[in-house]
Amino acid sequence: MSVIPSQRSAPSDRSVPAGLTPLSLVVGFLPWIVFSFVAQRLAADGVAWSALIAVVMSAVGVLWDRRRRGPQILDLGSLVLFGVIAVVGFVGGSGVDRWLFEWGRPLVGVALGLYLLLTVPVLPFTAEYARQTTPREYWDSPTFTRINRVLSAAWGVAFMVTGAASVLATALDARATGTSSSHLADLLLNWVVPIAVLWTMVRFTATYPDRVTAAPARDSR
Repeated sequence: MSVIPSQRSAPSDRSVPAGLTPLSLVVGFLPWIVFSFVAQRLAADGVAWSALIAVVMSAVGVLWDRRRRGPQILDLGSLVLFGVIAVVGFVGGSGVDRWLFEWGRPLVGVALGLYLLLTVPVLPFTAEYARQTTPREYWDSPTFTRINRVLSAAWGVAFMVTGAASVLATALDARATGTSSSHLADLLLNWVVPIAVLWTMVRFTATYPDRVTAAPARDSR
């Protein structure tokens, strides 16, 4: 997936973020994954504890990335959002806990997706991962910028889709008249849809940069 330039004095526009791998991005999303997984299995008052676990993970990520000058946008956003959820959950009463469990938990995915989309024009979050192993002279490459804007936007839309699916599952569960229909909706919207979206994005992240950088080569033939 990487392209090594033959002449450093004339950087090719076909530079590819060599360090940008689906695994590195998934690691960045670990606080969100852990929060969703733990919060879904605890009682209503467990959302605050789930958020606190995510805060600790995000804080460790921020400190670690600061030491090695690694990605910051995703960890900082995670730290702020989960910090707010933890404080509200611990300070609020039982009604707040119930709301966080029913609606705040699924809305986290929507918030993550919106945050990633808002960072695209300023600094696509995938660019921080790509810059870890891409020479500095290629960071301003139009191809580098295009790849990371598309990937960051795609991940943002993906998380908004999974978050919206979770919100829909909560709404359907509130109106369900039988347990079978509620379980089916939960299985489809909280498991099948997120897994399918994640698999699609992992595959897209792995293949899209190569498709973009291969286009000029095909055109020059």
